[in-house]
Amino acid sequence: MKRLLITGAAGGLGSLARRRLTDLAETLRLSDIADLGEAAAHEEIRPCELSDFAQAQALVEGCDGIVHFGGISVENTWEKILPANIEGTYNLYEAARQSGVKRIFFASSNHAIGFYKRETRIDATDPVRPDSLYGVSKCFGEALARYYYDKYGVETAVVRIGSCFPEPKDHRMMATWLSEDDLVSLIGRVFDAPKLGYVTVFGASDNEEQWWDNRCAGFLGWRPKDSSEPFRAMIDAKCEKPESEAPVNRYHGGAFAIARLD
Repeated sequence: MKRLLITGAAGGLGSLARRRLTDLAETLRLSDIADLGEAAAHEEIRPCELSDFAQAQALVEGCDGIVHFGGISVENTWEKILPANIEGTYNLYEAARQSGVKRIFFASSNHAIGFYKRETRIDATDPVRPDSLYGVSKCFGEALARYYYDKYGVETAVVRIGSCFPEPKDHRMMATWLSEDDLVSLIGRVFDAPKLGYVTVFGASDNEEQWWDNRCAGFLGWRPKDSSEPFRAMIDAKCEKPESEAPVNRYHGGAFAIARLD
């Protein structure tokens, strides 16, 4: 690609993408409402409020692909979720359609299916079960991406990211952990695939405990190489195991399934 847009480039995953995706495009166009610092020689810095369509349209113009990490990444009020995650995602897709962008990596979340119980293994054909308003916003983004592919041919990999950090932080993340290397390799597969269409991918590494089945995305050829298992002794030593029936231990979405805003 000549130009790859990364939204949310000041966040944790956006910063990772900024560092690690330099081989995917000649130029990385980086966007956020937060400070992005100085642009490197291969970078363009474009601050953008995605809830403003004119700004989103100017941001997308001239790009060949999009990695969409932008928006609020935790539970919040509807008044904040609506512009950041729903209006912003719509504006991005409509701008992509108008500008002729044909492929998008959409960072969805395990919180789109967070009310499934731990012992239930699911795949992409199972219905969504959001555990939060944040999860609802990701379900909206997934449905929007489906619509833009079926009607306009804008291809999307909807990636339901588990927990992408340098290492897992608790016992739940032993199942949901996605290593940084595995995320980078997945993004590469999304943009290298000769045909993408619309596909849902569960973003987790090759962990011992598996809640999600990626058979529907097997054509991508993505095989995670890392596992949370080398961190088990560390997690057992520093984290108290939650009781078996504790809500935080029962659901795919963990604490999001029990947290309330009222």
